[in-house]
Amino acid sequence: MTVQAPPYTGITRLLAGRAVAALATALIPTGLTLAVIRIGGSAADLGLVLAAEMVPLLLLLPVGGVLADRFAPSKVVLVADLVRCAAQLAIGVELLRGGTSVVVLAVLAAITGVAVAFGIPAVRPLITGLVPQEFRLRANARMGVANGLAQVAGPALAGAAILLAGPGWSFVLTAGLFAGSAVTLGGLRSTARGDVTSFVTELRGGWREVRRHRWFWVSTLGHGVWHLAAGFLLTLGPLIAVRGLGGEPAWVIITQAGTVGLLLGVMLAARLPGRPLIVVAVAASLYALPLVAFGVQAPLAVVTAAYFVAMLGLGVLSPLWETAVQNRIPAEALGRVASFDSLISFASRPLGLAVAAPVAAVLGEAAPLLVGAVLVVIANLVVVALPEVRSNEV
Repeated sequence: MTVQAPPYTGITRLLAGRAVAALATALIPTGLTLAVIRIGGSAADLGLVLAAEMVPLLLLLPVGGVLADRFAPSKVVLVADLVRCAAQLAIGVELLRGGTSVVVLAVLAAITGVAVAFGIPAVRPLITGLVPQEFRLRANARMGVANGLAQVAGPALAGAAILLAGPGWSFVLTAGLFAGSAVTLGGLRSTARGDVTSFVTELRGGWREVRRHRWFWVSTLGHGVWHLAAGFLLTLGPLIAVRGLGGEPAWVIITQAGTVGLLLGVMLAARLPGRPLIVVAVAASLYALPLVAFGVQAPLAVVTAAYFVAMLGLGVLSPLWETAVQNRIPAEALGRVASFDSLISFASRPLGLAVAAPVAAVLGEAAPLLVGAVLVVIANLVVVALPEVRSNEV
């Protein structure tokens, strides 16, 4: 039987707002990269600016989780969007004035990272407070499609804006999008938790909640492993493709096939029957395929197919995992638990990006890719061995 969408305009507003925010977020990396280049910055300067956003994000995610559970999540997300809007507008104004510096860009990027750390954990409680449980998978799938499209359109839109009008206007556009996403949050109903204790007590309570759900922390560690392996692939994959698979067009073909796979996976997720956590585990393990294909330097067609399947798996994974977490974690602890989930993911991929080249220089390019493939399979399929997952009791 087909499930009809609930007649609640707040859900539509929420999905529209998160889609706009996803597009704005996707504009930032390209904008920052080209802005640093335009002002004459070096590779080290670019690394400083990008790290300035990532470091406070990683450090403050647990704090954001506590705030997401303590205050009304709609207000937390609203403030986060407004702060990101202000930071991007400030970057745009500085670039239009022509007097900015790497230090200024780094400071404003750090402010953006702080806002992201506070906003991300509040999104899941916001969804659970607005979307009835029977409609969450569909809502998460639609958000997944929006995120996938944003990842494709964002860099292209930022590049076009910079080429046509300059980097300053790209950041003004980004600020406008964040302002638009903030507008959609006005009037959305979400409540704050009444029983508030000390910050340290709530942080510890969140960690206890993570440990209490074995399916969650085992799955989260598995997701961290594929994020780590993704760092390996995104560092070494382009080098292998350009050198041995047909040059730069080969890497473009591979990544575009992955984008198509990701979008198809998201759209398929809501139609898949069975136990969602087992599907999530199998879907995550599929990322081993392109790691092996690149590791053995398979032909372009094989590598492209492998990456397509892997990204299709990740597309399936995202809405199913989000829905499982939203439905199975108590609402009063969801923000803190979500912050630990995000922390593992955000920390693992930069680590993979950082160590891939040094490890490959010592052991060869195949070693980190093939070892990563083995770890991805083991770390993600181990959750299937848990009795509560097999019996679907979580």
